[in-house]
Amino acid sequence: MRVLSTMLLLCAFCTLSTAQGKLKFNENKEAVIATIDQKYQELTDLSDKIWSFEEIAFQETQSAKALADFAEAHGFTVKRGVAEIPTAFTAEFGSGSPVIGILGEFDALPGLSQQTVPHKAPLNPGSAGHGCGHNLFGTASLGAAIAIKELIAEGKLKGTVRFYGTPAEEKFFGKLWMIRAGLFEDADIVMDWHPAAETKADVQSSLALVDFIVEFRGQAAHASADPWNGRSASDALELYTDGINMYREHIHPTVRIHYHIQDAGKVVNVVPDYSRIWVRVRDTKRSNMEVVWKQVERMAEGAAIMANVEHEVNLVSGIHEILVNRTGGARLQENLEFLGAIQYTEKEQAFAKKIQEATGKEQVGIESIISPLEETQEHPMGGSTDVGDVSFVVPTIRMGATTAPKGTPWHSWAVVACGGMSIGHKGMAYAAKALSMTMVDLFEDPELREKVKAEFKERKGDYVYKGMVPPGPPPINSER
Repeated sequence: MRVLSTMLLLCAFCTLSTAQGKLKFNENKEAVIATIDQKYQELTDLSDKIWSFEEIAFQETQSAKALADFAEAHGFTVKRGVAEIPTAFTAEFGSGSPVIGILGEFDALPGLSQQTVPHKAPLNPGSAGHGCGHNLFGTASLGAAIAIKELIAEGKLKGTVRFYGTPAEEKFFGKLWMIRAGLFEDADIVMDWHPAAETKADVQSSLALVDFIVEFRGQAAHASADPWNGRSASDALELYTDGINMYREHIHPTVRIHYHIQDAGKVVNVVPDYSRIWVRVRDTKRSNMEVVWKQVERMAEGAAIMANVEHEVNLVSGIHEILVNRTGGARLQENLEFLGAIQYTEKEQAFAKKIQEATGKEQVGIESIISPLEETQEHPMGGSTDVGDVSFVVPTIRMGATTAPKGTPWHSWAVVACGGMSIGHKGMAYAAKALSMTMVDLFEDPELREKVKAEFKERKGDYVYKGMVPPGPPPINSER
């Protein structure tokens, strides 16, 4: 049976045509596919273990250890606790150039614990859950790195493969401090992927973002006996949010402003002397986002003046939009088209439709297609990621792999449910194959590497990268 499947694979490699021309047979690509298949159960077990840990930003102690231990067991040299972050690490194999990196995330989101059933049912009520599929993300990327490592060990590829264990993507943005620590300075190209509801080479950007905390301090007083002696920090907070909401009419449609009131007083019969709000501003370009950010910061001063209180603004962190690399995306697209779409069982399709029913979406099941390479939009909408900052310091090639049904609300219990069962597992393994195949291309083809780097330089232009992080160590123990 193995001989027959190998012959079929060889035949497919020899005959496949793509929009770029014929994809020639490549022994090393066959090898990485075989490695992922051989390690499928190990990788699934690792992913499920991380899924069960339910660890949030900078608290991913068990998840980071599981990934780092797995890398070490497969012959990687692991450096733990890099960039002053206990849960950040690198795992490296090989020597010399090129240095091809791959990113792996593993943090969960608060309050999304969920069983692997297609209706809302917390596994551990109140706990976190992988509502963005990061248990799959880190595992697939490490699986791809291991497949490449084996080829380097056998002398079939030359250079260095490096896995970046990157914590706190959902909050604080750990990659910023890893960049500040110089961990990407010698990398030639970095690979990245993300769980998604479709499979494609990702050539769209993301939204730049900034997070900051505003605190108001006034004077406490009895709310009935002598409120005239109080200066209400809560009044200032209300005035501030009113100002933000009025401002929404006068900003570009690409802008997003969110806030979370973290403290507005403790009891009703006290004029509160303290309030705190977490504010986030986004736009498709950092330069545009900064204009709105500074205006929203100034509005805090106005609110403080009106309420006769003091205020303080503190930067949490901020991230860039993705710097797209279409050259790398086109090569990745070829490998996706060779692999073909993920195939699903009737049981998996039924699970997908129940997820869609439970979340109020059309019950069409899970897509089994490879999306064509898209045109890159100037102002795409969607989310944000600290991968954007990586993409401004080293060329970054990205993809998405299907791990949840079409229409599934991201950052929800539904994604958690899919990420702990076979739909998520299949997407994880598929991503590992596509990423490692593209890494084979990058190791073998110096001309491709130079073209990827040339596009990176052209798109970046004369912009000088500067990370949006406050001075001092990462906020490991912050409650903000």
